[in-house]
Amino acid sequence: MRRTLYSVITGTGSYLPSRVVRNADFVTSTFFEATGQPLTKPGEEIVERFAQITDIQERRYAADDQVASDLAFLAAQNALQSSNTDPETLDYILVAHNFGDVALDNRRSDFVPTLAARVKHKLGIENPNCVAYDLPFGCPGWLQGVIQADYYLRSGDARRVLVIGAETLSRVCDPHDRDSMIYADGAGAIILEAQESDTPTGILAHGSRSDTVQAAHLLRMAKSYNPAYEGEELFLKMEGRRLYEYALKTVPQAIKDTLDKAGLPIEAMSKLLIHQANGKMDDAILKRLYGLYNQATVPAGVMPMTISWLGNSSVATLPTLLDLILQHQLPETTINPGEIIVFASVGAGMNCNAVVYQMPAE
Repeated sequence: MRRTLYSVITGTGSYLPSRVVRNADFVTSTFFEATGQPLTKPGEEIVERFAQITDIQERRYAADDQVASDLAFLAAQNALQSSNTDPETLDYILVAHNFGDVALDNRRSDFVPTLAARVKHKLGIENPNCVAYDLPFGCPGWLQGVIQADYYLRSGDARRVLVIGAETLSRVCDPHDRDSMIYADGAGAIILEAQESDTPTGILAHGSRSDTVQAAHLLRMAKSYNPAYEGEELFLKMEGRRLYEYALKTVPQAIKDTLDKAGLPIEAMSKLLIHQANGKMDDAILKRLYGLYNQATVPAGVMPMTISWLGNSSVATLPTLLDLILQHQLPETTINPGEIIVFASVGAGMNCNAVVYQMPAE
């Protein structure tokens, strides 16, 4: 029987910043509408309504002396150590992010050298054939890195790839925009290896799309909503309602298309690991996904969530979620050998992607 190369996850790691920022910390904030008009409702009411819409109760912020590449390094180090992988054997290091290193006292994006080069330097890797580069692709960037790694591995170009997602959104959010309560910092990483098998394992199928005609600027950079803000920084802004509509239209279909490509029914999916963007939005995506299969009932526990206590850390949410599950850090959530899991993400671009993955058998 002909054996086939598959991309298999052999290690995971994550880094959760120690600083916990709770919703109550925003009660005294002064928020403005996009029009520049101040919100007149009491802070307690604004924060309570935010929690109802997003499910977010708290999030993590990086320490004052940390930047995204520091978080990426710590997550990578964790993945390498937990899997006993020699860093010198890595063929590629891919770091997904969107803002580079943003220092607390100089909030400008720093991309040179790449964050991947900085991580390779911090890891002390001497191998010049270990190629390090960055991948900006909105929130789906880490999953797109996984897809790129799969091409390298299955083509025979690489044997082992480190894929990291790291972000410090707390450094690029407008303190006068209530959407700033969504954003968080963090990093997650996986190690993918090429393995021969005569039965399907690892990555079975994937798909991506970019919609830029109508949706390119649903997430963008702009000045503070506060007309009196004196700084020159640009902050992350989003059109929440249109983004929500885009996600509900594209993500469920992208997941179904990828399952179809893998030749699998929805019943084969044991877990959906979805980008932790907004709790209520992700719930709506899940219901619509099952609706595409004419199923009104969603299986309990199929979509584990961390957004309530970790917020939205962009490219870091998926690898962090996976690592926490595999390290038994999420109560009552397990992924067993042989199970089918689906990764899905959506974000700036607008971009959307999905990966169907089968856990290796014991």
